[in-house]
Amino acid sequence: MKRLFSLAAALALAAGLWAQGGMDKTASEIVNDMAPGINLGNTMEATTNWTGAALWNNKGGLNSETGWQGTKTSQAIIDYIRSLGFRSVRIPCAWAFGHISDASTYTIDAAWMGRVKEIVDYCMRDGLYVVLNDHWDGGWLEEHIKDSDPTTVAKNKHILTRLWTQIAETFRDYDEHLLFAGLNEPNADTQSATNNLMQYNQTFVDAVRATGGNNERRVLVVQGPSTNIDHTCKFMAGRMPIDVVDNKLAVEVHYYNPWQFWGMSEDASWGKMQFYWGEGNLVSGSQRNVNNGEAEMKKQLQMMKTNFVDKGYPVVIGEFGANWRDLSGMAGENQQKHNASIKAHYRELHRLCKEMGGMVPMTWDTNYTKQDGSKGTMTIIDREHLTVYGTYTMEGINEIWPRPDLSAIRQTTVKPASSPVVSDLAGRKMPGNSNLQPGIYIIDRKKVLAK
Repeated sequence: MKRLFSLAAALALAAGLWAQGGMDKTASEIVNDMAPGINLGNTMEATTNWTGAALWNNKGGLNSETGWQGTKTSQAIIDYIRSLGFRSVRIPCAWAFGHISDASTYTIDAAWMGRVKEIVDYCMRDGLYVVLNDHWDGGWLEEHIKDSDPTTVAKNKHILTRLWTQIAETFRDYDEHLLFAGLNEPNADTQSATNNLMQYNQTFVDAVRATGGNNERRVLVVQGPSTNIDHTCKFMAGRMPIDVVDNKLAVEVHYYNPWQFWGMSEDASWGKMQFYWGEGNLVSGSQRNVNNGEAEMKKQLQMMKTNFVDKGYPVVIGEFGANWRDLSGMAGENQQKHNASIKAHYRELHRLCKEMGGMVPMTWDTNYTKQDGSKGTMTIIDREHLTVYGTYTMEGINEIWPRPDLSAIRQTTVKPASSPVVSDLAGRKMPGNSNLQPGIYIIDRKKVLAK
């Protein structure tokens, strides 16, 4: 008899296995299973115009993956993300900008599609959910939502259909761990512009559903106007796309609020940068406090719950974050209080989403490991060294969603089995392990499979 550590849950073992999983969960069930989420930001969406890349050409190339940050995505990076407790990864992606091999047919470059698929597969192997989108992408559509000329709208619908048909066909057989999101932050701040956006959301849904296979029941994520919560609740509440299947749509908004706290990089005549957020973290007499931060956050999330979650449409908060700043160069400021504010900001949003249900926050992450003084950075993970850079951010998230506990890998007594074939996850036979029951095992710090 041998005493070994067996994994609490099986990982996908080869390309194609995750393609045979179920498609039966509702959008709400899936969203509730995705928290916490993180973005693979500044990576596959990078628009490297200095290489000659532009809309409808193929000069972006595979190197654009490291155009805005310097680390190529690997299985090890995704494994590390999973080890921190994340259950979903949003992959912002460019397609039209620098990755079109034939402009006359809007054909996506095969090598680029293959690389995106490779990264999706890294996530699938770790049992993570993935949200794959068409990001800003040179603004080909996001900056032209307000254009109402019928010819322009028809052309944009045609292009959107072509792009999403190709993406959807490539991933048609993947199971419900893969979600598609039509756009990113469509520039719409009026009812008229939102009416146009609704047409594009419908086009996206129709294009994906038409490709058949698992795409007929895949969860699809449509964007609210400017992914702004106020605009989305005012202009789009009760106006989701028509779908051929029930309970498979979600709505996306982003939460960057307030600007002076999360992103403002220098004081202005109308207001100052704000460094302190949350009860117990405000500095008496400071002009840099965010007053009523928790109340405003709760109010915004409650609006989404009332207008969408309670109506059967879960919410993907596709981006969320605040810059962690170095205040050492600013006389009189309190670094400790700021650090605690960052932790509280992330903790509170994750707590509220978990408490309300039907909402998943996906933290923005850029792999930029410099604070640049009071400008700050939203980076959590140093992908090159596989370490946590944004310590206070990660602590806030893990207070609500703890990291996987290695002690949860249960110790079992393995009885002899009849001549099992033992292999590693690449399919190579492992000699000298003939007494294992079928299952996945860790031997000499390696995962192995007994069949």
